[in-house]
Amino acid sequence: MASYLQIADDEKGHELDLFCVPRHYENDLDKVIIPHGLIMDRTERLARDIIRDMGGHHIVALCVLKGGYKFFADLLDYIKVLNQNSDKSVPLTVDFIRVKSYCNDQSTNSVKVIGGDELSNLSGKNVLIVEDIVETGRTMQTLLSLLSECNPKMVKVVSLLVKRTPRSSGYRPDYIGFEVPDSFLVGYALDYNEYFRDLSHICILNDQAKEKYKV
Repeated sequence: MASYLQIADDEKGHELDLFCVPRHYENDLDKVIIPHGLIMDRTERLARDIIRDMGGHHIVALCVLKGGYKFFADLLDYIKVLNQNSDKSVPLTVDFIRVKSYCNDQSTNSVKVIGGDELSNLSGKNVLIVEDIVETGRTMQTLLSLLSECNPKMVKVVSLLVKRTPRSSGYRPDYIGFEVPDSFLVGYALDYNEYFRDLSHICILNDQAKEKYKV
């Protein structure tokens, strides 16, 4: 079972005025739940674990857009450092896919995969799927089902966050950064209707902001 850092349901978090938060978001957030520095430290360890398990093989890192782009970039930077400072390095290439399953703050039963025509290129490859957050798990299960039709050699999934929710299908990624409460989280490229991607820390969105940015 994947190891992870657990953020408890009763975690009080941190006051916004202790961190650098863009002024245009100050009234939209309840608290900082995972500071940027902690995200980076945990990401560095995930990179080490991935190289330990997948090292020696050419890895195709598949970024799930849009929410995964920051985690993807930082994770690959740490993998690159490991490659540069080790006697045994691994070739690394990248690809991108977009998966959409949200309307406002609600996960839908419809999962749209954009860029799926290119998945055939992953046949026979060792694939690392990089995701920002796993909630119900249905989106990732859909993507893994599509990938299996392309006959990759190996598929591993790393997700920065896994949400504790009664809506979960039971799916768990191979690598997990943090297990988090069933709150709506934004920041570090996690969005609410495209807002908050420019926030460095992971924060809890307040109810007023959900109405303010609702489409």
